[in-house]
Amino acid sequence: MRRTFTSGNIAVAEGALTAGLKFYAGYPITPSSEIMEYLSEKLPSKGGVVVQMEDEIGSINAIIGASWAGAKAMTATSGPGFSLMAEAMGLAVITETPIVVVNVMRAGPSTGVPTKTSQSDVLQARWLAHGDYLIPCYAPWSVQEAYDLTIKAFNTAELLRTPAVVLSDAVIAHLWEPLTLYEPGEVEIINRKTPLDKQRSILPYKPDPDLIPPMPIVGHGYKTIIESLTHDEKGYYSPKNADYRALIKRLTLKILKRIDYIYDQDTRFCEDADLLLVSYGSTARSVYLAALELRRKGIKAGFLRLKTLWPLHEEKIRNSCKAKKIIVIENNMGKIYFDIDRIFKDRDVYSSPVLSLDLPTPREILEVIEPWL
Repeated sequence: MRRTFTSGNIAVAEGALTAGLKFYAGYPITPSSEIMEYLSEKLPSKGGVVVQMEDEIGSINAIIGASWAGAKAMTATSGPGFSLMAEAMGLAVITETPIVVVNVMRAGPSTGVPTKTSQSDVLQARWLAHGDYLIPCYAPWSVQEAYDLTIKAFNTAELLRTPAVVLSDAVIAHLWEPLTLYEPGEVEIINRKTPLDKQRSILPYKPDPDLIPPMPIVGHGYKTIIESLTHDEKGYYSPKNADYRALIKRLTLKILKRIDYIYDQDTRFCEDADLLLVSYGSTARSVYLAALELRRKGIKAGFLRLKTLWPLHEEKIRNSCKAKKIIVIENNMGKIYFDIDRIFKDRDVYSSPVLSLDLPTPREILEVIEPWL
């Protein structure tokens, strides 16, 4: 391990390098641009390629192609660019292409405030494209987690042959903190399954018992159809109920069956809590300090931070705390609140939005939750 001091954006780039990134395609957009700028200096020396594309549509399609050529691939953007990636995200889902997309959230809608923060894209990250699917989504709250969860996103993508999203934000992107970098062998790095070399004629979408098909590499002699239409195990278009049901159920179940690997959370002070504060990402930094202040005042506040925003491990969340009153604090009008309200259905769950273009202070957190105390 080695220690450094850096920003959240650079930590994301370093996490990608540690995970084995070989191809990056992107388009400059505030507040994510430093990721591409840093990788353009570092990745070529590690045998990788960085390409500045004409737009975000080209960026995500380029990394889909690179992934099928055998490279671990990533792009990074912010809200307006993320919106442009919707159609290609669906393509990555149905072709089961492992890619990582980083969305450094900023204020919206539309152009919004390019240099300021938000957490308003959390549902967009889940359902960016149309159709039925689940895309794992991670939300770091520190520079160290920006690094760690980027590695986790690559591992998830490679393990499950799926797109994975890292939801950073403008605060985390430009925050500077100590960072511990892992040397080779100090952290688990997962690589995708590929067919045995002798299997040149394969069914490219025929799953193993774990529901994941080995991924053939284009250019290695495999006969592979990469089809955006609903397809059978050969990859041929098949508008039949049996094939449609089999494909959609498998795309969903291959994620849900590994939820214990995908999902992670952080709980503190939950053993004796009467009140539970739920948050994620940069806002959780101030919510944690607010929980400490409430405990100092004699209010038994617990703290639950979601590191994984999708899919949620409902049993683990529900069993994390016995508090009867739950307050969800997020820098949007209340999005994750709907899930928490459903999970804690027999308890009192309240939404306390804190709309701030900057990191909300602990005082602001205490003000927005005061009506529910």
